[in-house]
Amino acid sequence: MEVYRQPIVVSEKADHSPLTLADQQAHHLIVQHLTRLSPALPILSEEDTAAFSGADAQGRYWLIDPLDGTKEFIKRNGEFSVNIALIEQGRATLGVVYAPDLNICYRAACGLGAQKIDEHGHSHTLKVAHYEGQRPWQVVGSRSHAGDAMPASLEKLGEHQCIAMGSSLKLCLVAEGSADVYPRLGPTSLWDTAAAQCVVEQAGGQVLTLAGQPLSYANTQQLLNPYFLVVGHSDQDWPALFKFA
Repeated sequence: MEVYRQPIVVSEKADHSPLTLADQQAHHLIVQHLTRLSPALPILSEEDTAAFSGADAQGRYWLIDPLDGTKEFIKRNGEFSVNIALIEQGRATLGVVYAPDLNICYRAACGLGAQKIDEHGHSHTLKVAHYEGQRPWQVVGSRSHAGDAMPASLEKLGEHQCIAMGSSLKLCLVAEGSADVYPRLGPTSLWDTAAAQCVVEQAGGQVLTLAGQPLSYANTQQLLNPYFLVVGHSDQDWPALFKFA
């Protein structure tokens, strides 16, 4: 937030994505504290993938995005987050998504449910929405990565309203019941989704590939996710709706 309040200097990574001092400083701070918390657990961070040699013998590792939504950070619209997940056997079993400028935090762990800590410090249990057909579908999409692949499927869906949001907060909108579905038909990386996937799943939702399988974090040789759908509770066959993509 110190960086956020000053003129933001932006550089470019090899993949042409933006990088700020906040990405780097957050990375070092988080790695320092996770190492102190659990010295034996490997850490895979967006800002230093070369330091990661693989999960431990039990299939565990930390997966972090020190600043998710760097484009939103640069725009200063508040829709950026810090994502920290614990992966066990390819599944996110603990997840924290913190939005520093909004001062809200989503957290979840297997068997402990999911909660949102609001800007006043109050905790709210999260449950996905149950869609029963008496209102328009609420569809969340990316503010900075809107694609061309969705309009045909959404037309088949019927009456719907679109909600724009940045970073992994899109998944959290499904988790808290503010949206019914978030279709992502564009590139993302493992660290973009893991923490929020835990929140969604512990709130009763799903994060599915277009083949209908839960998004997995087992293969760290492949850092890019397949296209996926984040869904609440309904009778809609979401993978079938987006099967063309």
